[in-house]
Amino acid sequence: MYAVIKSGGKQYRVAEGDVLRVEKLDAAAGDTINFDQVLLVADGDDVKVGTPRVEGGSVSAEVVDQARARKVEVVKFKRRKDYQRHYGHRQHYTEVRITGIQAG
Repeated sequence: MYAVIKSGGKQYRVAEGDVLRVEKLDAAAGDTINFDQVLLVADGDDVKVGTPRVEGGSVSAEVVDQARARKVEVVKFKRRKDYQRHYGHRQHYTEVRITGIQAG
């Protein structure tokens, strides 16, 4: 059984037991959260596609960690113009473990 959920403007294909990184959510490690924007639920040949969401569908997950991703180096350079910029960025994310899928 798997589902497609929407979180942070992105879509994820999840199954029970999966661990995935989503955009930062306001929850502490060990908390339980529910994703109610379920776009698709499939159980073998039984597929429910939402228009745009599956009515009554939800995915429950446990927050594993709050962390920051690896640094992305950004370099801007224009030749012969004495212009150089260099900075880094580390994106915050929330790591969650999927604990259950309800088709609704």
